[in-house]
Amino acid sequence: MKRRSLLTGMMAATVTPVVAGCSSGTQQTETAAAAQLAASAGHITEGTAITEVFGDGQKLTAVALKYDKEIDAAKLSPSAFEVTDRTVTNVYANTEPAKAAHGVNGRYVVIELSPLDAAARLYEDSFSGSSSSSQQPSAATPSSPIPSGSPSGSPSGGGPGGGGGIQGPTLKTASAQVTQAGTVTTVDGDTYDAVSAAVTTSKVDNLIVDDFQQLKYTDAGTGRSLQYNLFVPENYDKAKSYPMVLFMHDGGTASSNPLITLTQGLGAVVWASPSEQAKHECFVLAPQFTGEDDEGSDGNAPALKTIKGLLDSLADQYSIDRKRLYTTGQSGGTITSIALDFTYPDLFAASILVAGQWDDLSQVKPLAKQKIWAVVSQGDEQAYPGMTGIMDTLEAAGAKISRAVWDGQLTPEQFAPYAARMRAENTPVNFVALKKGTVVWAGLEENSVDNHVCTWRAAYTIEGIRDWLFEQKRR
Repeated sequence: MKRRSLLTGMMAATVTPVVAGCSSGTQQTETAAAAQLAASAGHITEGTAITEVFGDGQKLTAVALKYDKEIDAAKLSPSAFEVTDRTVTNVYANTEPAKAAHGVNGRYVVIELSPLDAAARLYEDSFSGSSSSSQQPSAATPSSPIPSGSPSGSPSGGGPGGGGGIQGPTLKTASAQVTQAGTVTTVDGDTYDAVSAAVTTSKVDNLIVDDFQQLKYTDAGTGRSLQYNLFVPENYDKAKSYPMVLFMHDGGTASSNPLITLTQGLGAVVWASPSEQAKHECFVLAPQFTGEDDEGSDGNAPALKTIKGLLDSLADQYSIDRKRLYTTGQSGGTITSIALDFTYPDLFAASILVAGQWDDLSQVKPLAKQKIWAVVSQGDEQAYPGMTGIMDTLEAAGAKISRAVWDGQLTPEQFAPYAARMRAENTPVNFVALKKGTVVWAGLEENSVDNHVCTWRAAYTIEGIRDWLFEQKRR
């Protein structure tokens, strides 16, 4: 396939982001922040910024302040704390620097912040800012702290055409300035008066993202190198056998920073969420491509061979079941999945294809014997007809296909019965088109590009599709 670049000039505009914890400068900043805390924060001894990944990228959603004594949870008030440029939504005490459903007496005060604040955003690109509208739905993924939103990687090959000058992805260091504006009471009755000076967080807890390792693979056969993120199940036991999910990002998130693919949306992190791992314990592999040359979405044989070599090397290193290897991707990542599917037809047990297509339909015929669930938006002027053409080709080649049109703004709970009905049909290939006009949330334009990028913010929240994937096993 001759790849069609969706937004010209995008790769040249890619910016290497600044990532928390990845430089000596960050360590110096944390040391300075700790010193500032000691000097001006009164009884606060430590501040931790807590981040979460949403469908439209990583955001700073809470701050945990550590006090020198246990705090009385019953006497805390949200009005006692102010966070610069942020909206405080809840305040409670805890025994650890973590969000919780209910507060308990402890040395930490957790200050939850609205993810809709403009200042919440850490991951940014040309599409991300406008999706933080207050009208955005707050549907949650299986790991409930991760709401759905628009994964804001700019679409790549296989999507609609667009103009140049597109901003590449950037990732900010998470930091917050907090002021104790009211009194705080300890469990033994001491009262800590308000402190006029704001304190700056000195630590960062990136939920789920921090559970991935950042590694590099060099293929002996091709000589190519590839950065990748690897999630190893928390209780990995080499005596057991585990499935592995390969997620490949869209071309708009090409970067030299391996954390970009983890923070741009849900495609990688959703599989590693605690609730998903409780149901489907698995490895998660998320390569970080720097551009078309190593992405393989143009059918580049050495690039595809390198990706397969990485899969093989991990299967040799860990107890990974080669009959339960799965691939998924969005836009360019779907195109790469398709290329891998027909180049190595016995590699994957199943594929989830989101917002992708392939030009030469004669090449996709081997997919007629594979397990596939495809999701596109009807408003995507290239991926929708492109994937429809793939489905028609597979059906003509003998594949049994279930087709449906769903509302793209359903919550995960509302998607559930639709996914259950399609799974009950027990067909090897499933094709879902998200109804035109239902994918793009308020703040984005109703055009082909936005329909493209908004497809995957919905697709990866559908639990039934994820469950279907793990039901498949290669013979």
